[in-house]
Formats: sequence, structure tokens, C-alpha cells
Amino acid sequence: MNAAVLAVAGLLLYFVAMRVYARWIEKRVYEMDNDEPTPAHETPDGVDFVACNKHVLFGHHFCSVAGAAPIVGPAIAVIWGWLPALLWVVFGTIFIGAVHDFGALALSAKRGGRTMGDIAGEILGPRAKLWFLGIIVLLTWIVIAVFAFLIAVLFGSPKVGVPQAVWPVNFEIVVAVLIGWWIYKRKGSLLWPSILAVTALYVVVFICAEHPEWGTLPPSLHLYDSPIVTWIVFLLVYSYIASVLPVRILLQPRDYINSHQLFLGLGALLVGIFITNPEVTAPAFNTNVDPDAPPIIPLLFITIACGAISGFHGLVASGTTSKQLNKMRDARTIGYGGMLGEGLLALVAILAVTAGLGSTAEWNAKYASWKEVGNSGIGNFVAGAATFLKPIVFGNEALAKTVVAVIVISFAATTLDTAARIQRFCLAELGQSFGIKALKNRYLAAAIAILPAAWLAIFTDGGRGPGSGGFILWPVFGTTNQLIGAITLLVLFFHLRTRKRPTLPIVIPLVFLVVMTTMAGVRVLLGQIEARNWVVVTFGSLFLILQVLVFLEAWRTWRSGRNTPVPGS
Repeated sequence: MNAAVLAVAGLLLYFVAMRVYARWIEKRVYEMDNDEPTPAHETPDGVDFVACNKHVLFGHHFCSVAGAAPIVGPAIAVIWGWLPALLWVVFGTIFIGAVHDFGALALSAKRGGRTMGDIAGEILGPRAKLWFLGIIVLLTWIVIAVFAFLIAVLFGSPKVGVPQAVWPVNFEIVVAVLIGWWIYKRKGSLLWPSILAVTALYVVVFICAEHPEWGTLPPSLHLYDSPIVTWIVFLLVYSYIASVLPVRILLQPRDYINSHQLFLGLGALLVGIFITNPEVTAPAFNTNVDPDAPPIIPLLFITIACGAISGFHGLVASGTTSKQLNKMRDARTIGYGGMLGEGLLALVAILAVTAGLGSTAEWNAKYASWKEVGNSGIGNFVAGAATFLKPIVFGNEALAKTVVAVIVISFAATTLDTAARIQRFCLAELGQSFGIKALKNRYLAAAIAILPAAWLAIFTDGGRGPGSGGFILWPVFGTTNQLIGAITLLVLFFHLRTRKRPTLPIVIPLVFLVVMTTMAGVRVLLGQIEARNWVVVTFGSLFLILQVLVFLEAWRTWRSGRNTPVPGS
């Protein structure tokens, strides 16, 4: 099978979905109307509630949701074959993920920019809010730990690290702060400074590509004798600062710059696929899967979480994006369209690791071991995607790898600090529920968001040594991510039911996710008990217990026939 043909087929399906299905959802299901004011106009505060241009906000939302997970998940899941992974990415995105993201953004915008956990309390009852917020807080700690770990690996791992990307990524952050000052103090334009920033970024990439030593930490700075631990600490300090700054200072300009360079990079990868015109060398269905690998069903549907459906997207949509929405109908472009963008990234990731790694024999060697695939998935993507970029950068392999690494890290970094900000919001809501006023202090809440994640990333090592927490936490990440997606769809179902709106586009994905996630969660938990990964077992057990409690509250709501009035609807 030709990779370019698969890319074109995916693009066409996404285009039709955006033009037809998304518009039907907007009008018939979610009832979006520009005459209804958004939270950014109702309660502007200059910190979190700030009306934002649709294109700028799309950049923030897309960069925040499209982290490293839609790359890592597909890069692992193709061990079962490229066809199941591709079908799940394309059709899961269109009918589940994009509907979920659009719905979370729309519902939050209609309810004052509140998070999904808070909205769950209004619709399903106060106990459901506590259980759901508990799940969100636990997952967000894992998200922060895992993404800090993944970036640290690309910065500092001796095996798969790309230290050439260190200075370009940090250069981008500094420039974003300067642009934020220019826009909001000098009332300057955002478009041209961001274009100049992207141009300057790629100049820095070109200069650094041949000098990995510039981004390599000296041994004297290695905490616990590990450069990865040092980078984790650096990244989490950055996340703390970014999460308490007003969004106009760093978040909006940084993500607008990122949206330009990420779309440029994604476009370059697609052009590279068409130029190289590679054949897929991986099998459509792998009949020689490593016996240690789990069964494709249900594990495919949690291994590829982001890229098909991700509960974390609902947290972003209701945590930060809804507070910056300028017009209600912008939600279709940002919510549904942003998920299609992530689906496209996941599609490119599949093609990179099935058509960009060489011959069938070379692919079989890289995907012979389930354990090794889990450890090297992101490295396989960087190597495979670099083969697509090589003809565009005149055959310079080092430059191609650096560009790909900067793209991956930029995606992951936006998710990292957005997760820290979301965690701050959730802790404040928990504080309100329990009467703990101190949690409304954004500096204290941000510290509580970061410190447990730091412990998880550094010390949850599973015997491998400090700084390997990402590998240990990954199994429960996918399961819980899908679980939150299912609960968000559950809240959407009750919201639509009280308004007598069509619920079938929600019910089918909801049932599918509940069944697959529960099956996968139990299997992962049993496997971690056998492996004696007690931290993962604890988190996994808590997630399953809280899931049951949320659905019990939903059952009580259904039995009671309670209709909850919707403010401002």
C-alpha cells in the first residue's frame, strides 16, 4: 500500500466530516448561536477570561490538545498492524473524538466557562462532581509527569535524545513573552511578529542542528546522575511559572507561534510523503506479534487515545479554551477542527513508523518486542518522519531530525503547561466544595499541581532508577484518558436529553468507550499487580472505583427523572 494514497484518503474524509457532519452537529445537536454571549465577554478578568481571535485560539487549543500522545500511541499500536490503527484514528476522530471535543467546548461556553467536573456536579449531582474532579486531578498529575518525562527524554536521553532541539524550543518561549508584551502593552499586531518569530525559530534550528553539544547538559548538572531528571525539574519549574501567568503574556502568543510552526511542520511532512512516495512496509495485520504483547482488543483503543478520542481534550476545552472563546460558533472550528488536526497528526505518525523506517525486515526488527516498542515509540517516529523531511531539507538528516524533534517537543510543551493551569482550576473547584479558600490562590494551587507530578515523574521508577516514571505511568494514562472522555460524553448526554436534542451521536461513542475502557482498565490493573507496580496499581484502582461512583450517580439521576435547568440557555 502506498503511504501517499492513505494520506490523501484520510485528508478527504476529514474534509467531508468538517463540512458536513460538524455543521449538522453544530446546528441540530449543540445549537450554537453567535447571539449568545461567551464567558470571555460576560466575565472578563484579564487573566483567564480573555476574548481571543478565532485563529489565535485555534492555535492555543490545537497545540494544547495535540501533545506527544497522538505520536507515541500510534507509534506503539502499529505493532498489531497499520490497518486497525489507521481505521481507529480516522473514524474514531470523526465520530467520537471531534464530537466529544466540540461538545465539551460548547457546553462549557454555555455554562460560564466552567470545567467539566464542575458542570458534572450541576447535571449529575454534587457527589458526581467530587468523584469526577477526583479523577481529573489524579489524571492531570499523571499527564504533567508523563509529558515532562517525554520532553526530558528528547532533550537528554543518550539513546533517543535530540539535544539539538533544546535551544530552539527555549528560544521560542522567550520570543513568545516578548511578543506578548508587544501585543498587550504596545497594542501591536500578532500576525507579523509571529511569522517573523517562526522564521527566526527555523534559523535557530538550522544553526543548532549540527551542534548537539550545545544542548547537552554537563555531568555536573545531572541530578541523581541523570540528565533526564534535571530536565524534568527544569520543565516543571517552567510549567509552574507558565500556569500562573496571565494567558496574554505567554500562553496566547506562544501557542500562536506554535500553531504556525506546527502546521508548517505538519504540512512539510505531508509534502515529504508525496515527494518520497513511500510504500508501507509494515503488515496491514501483524500475524507475528510478540507473545508478550496484549491482545489488540481492547488495548488498541487505549494505546491510541489522543489521536482518536481523548478525555484530556475536554479538560482543555472547558478549562482554558472556553474562557477565551470570542463567538459561540467559533467552537466548531476550534473544537471539532482541532480534533481533526490531531487526527491528522496521528495519521502522519502511523505513516512515519510504517513507511519511513525502511524495509519490511527493518520494520520487523524494530517491532519484534512489545517492551522495546513501548520504550522507543517516540524515537521511531522521529526517525521515520525525518525520512519524509530529508528531501525538503536537501538531504540533511541531522536537520530533519531536529525539525521533527522541535515539532514533537512544541506539541508536548503546550500540553504540559496547559495541564498545570487546568489542574489549578480543578484544585480551586475542589477547594470551593470543601471550603478550603487557600486553594483559590493560584500560586499555591499551581504548586500543588506541580509537586506531586514531580514526584511521580522522578521517583516512580519501577526499579529502573529516578527519572523513568513516564514508562511506568503510561499504561494507566491511556485507560484513564478514555475514561474521562466517556464521563464527558455522559454529561453531554444528560444535557442534550433535557433539551430533547438528538443524543445518538453521543450515545454510541459513550457505550463503546465505557465497554472498551472498562475491559482495558481491568486488564491493565491485573498486569500491574502481577508486575508489582504498586503506584500504578493504586492509581488504577482509584480510577476504576471513582468511575463506578460517577456512573452510580448518573443512574440515580436517570431513575429520578430530574431535569436540570440550564442558566442562560
